[in-house]
Amino acid sequence: MHNKIYLVEDDEMIRQTVSAALEKWGFAVHCVENFQLVMEEFEAIQPDLVLMDIGLPYFNGYHWCEEIRKVSNVPTIFLSSANDKMNIVMAVNIGGDDFISKPFDLDILVAKVQAVLRRTYTFNEPEQQVTYKEWSLLLAENQLLYGEQILPLTPNETKILALLFATPEKSVSKEVIMEKLWESEEFISKNTLTVNVARLRKKLSDQGVPSVIQTIKGKGYVLVESNEAK
Repeated sequence: MHNKIYLVEDDEMIRQTVSAALEKWGFAVHCVENFQLVMEEFEAIQPDLVLMDIGLPYFNGYHWCEEIRKVSNVPTIFLSSANDKMNIVMAVNIGGDDFISKPFDLDILVAKVQAVLRRTYTFNEPEQQVTYKEWSLLLAENQLLYGEQILPLTPNETKILALLFATPEKSVSKEVIMEKLWESEEFISKNTLTVNVARLRKKLSDQGVPSVIQTIKGKGYVLVESNEAK
C-alpha cells in the first residue's frame, strides 16, 4: 500500500515537480484542489503525511496545521521560502514535524519525507506502552495517560517522552533527543527542541497534569516524579 501525501501548495510548478519526484518513489500524492476546503480534502484523503506551504490563499499554512492538529497527529512538514528563525519556530510550535526551506533539493525533500514517515509509523509499534509512576505513554496512539486523563500528543512529543521514559530519573542530552527525532542535527537547532519541550510542558499544565520533565542545565532533560519536576 502506497503512503498517501497531501500536498498543500499554491505554486503549480512546485506542485507538479514535487508530485513527480514523490510518485517516482511510490508515494500517492494528492494535491490541494480548493484552498478554502483544505480540512474537507484532508478528511477525504486521510493522508499519511502533509506537505504544507505557509503562504496560501485565504488562510496560511499555520492556520491549517492548527486545524489538522485538532483532529489528527498526522506528521506535517512545512515548505516555505519564509525560512527566518521566527517562522521555523512558529511552524514547530504549532505542531509541525519538520521545515524545508525553498528553494529545496528534491532528493532532500524525498529523504525527509521518508524519514518522517519511518519515524512516525515504525516507531509506534501496536500496543506499545511504557509507564513511569502515575504516567503511562501509549506509543501507537500518541497519548499520555495520567489517572483518568488522556492527553493527545504530537508524534514528536511522544518520541521525546518515550526517550525520557526509557531511562527515568536519568538525564537525556539534547543531542541524543535531536538525533532520535530528526536523525541528524544538520537541519535542527537546540532552540527548536526547547520549543517542543516548552509546548509539551504547557500542554500538561493546561490540562492540570503535573509536569514530569525537568531541565538539567547544560545537559538535557530528565523524567522525575511530579513533585520534583520543574
